[in-house]
Amino acid sequence: MPIQETCSVAEAVRLNDYAYSFTLEAPGIAAAIAGPGQFVHIKCGHSRLLRRPISICDWEEGLVRVVFEIRGDGTAWLARRAAGDKLDVLGPLGSGFRLERGSRALLVGGGIGVPPMLGCAKYAGGSASAVLGFRAADRAMLLDEFCNNCKDISLCSDDGTLGEQGFVDTLMGRILEKDKSFTMILACGPKPMLRSVARTAAQYGVPCQVSMEERMACGVGACLGCAVQMADGTMKHVCKDGPVFSAEEVDWNV
Repeated sequence: MPIQETCSVAEAVRLNDYAYSFTLEAPGIAAAIAGPGQFVHIKCGHSRLLRRPISICDWEEGLVRVVFEIRGDGTAWLARRAAGDKLDVLGPLGSGFRLERGSRALLVGGGIGVPPMLGCAKYAGGSASAVLGFRAADRAMLLDEFCNNCKDISLCSDDGTLGEQGFVDTLMGRILEKDKSFTMILACGPKPMLRSVARTAAQYGVPCQVSMEERMACGVGACLGCAVQMADGTMKHVCKDGPVFSAEEVDWNV
């Protein structure tokens, strides 16, 4: 069951011109986290009805870390908070990645889908490799932490200002061609990226899990705001049934 908790902001850091990292004092939520890939719902101001869903980047005893970008009025309000401020937080929510410690996983993150991959890297205990993609170098985040928690990392950007110019699926395809040791692929990012990652994973026969980024309303499965179509024709809620699904479950043609 998710826990509603009034959390103090222990640390608020601006990572770049677009992204912010908040560490929250959330002992109840931290203790309830089952693993990487879950998220929290944060109330952003008294006048806003809907909470904002934000992926859990990392957690430890008593603390939960979230990383977000400003995408509207709610996250703009959140970005103005400072250490010592209080936030109304609901979580942990959703079903996360199925990952065992020590797994040889290939982590693929794009844009704001990168932060939850850091939680996966730490949970795996340094055995994972990461492929990270950004629009440009000025959008990059958390790179030092990935270097410290992954066996190796590979970078790409849309404009070529960071790492290789291109997209994560092309880079991961070359990695899978050379390295046959990966037992799973875990990915988070925009749907077009996930579609390409799922296709590449299937091509190389590596099981793949994807964390879907969809707009949410209630966050607990009571509405249809985040429903996605599955390959068997059924609909599932990203907030309750996901956000993580096996790639073969998802209908990528809609």
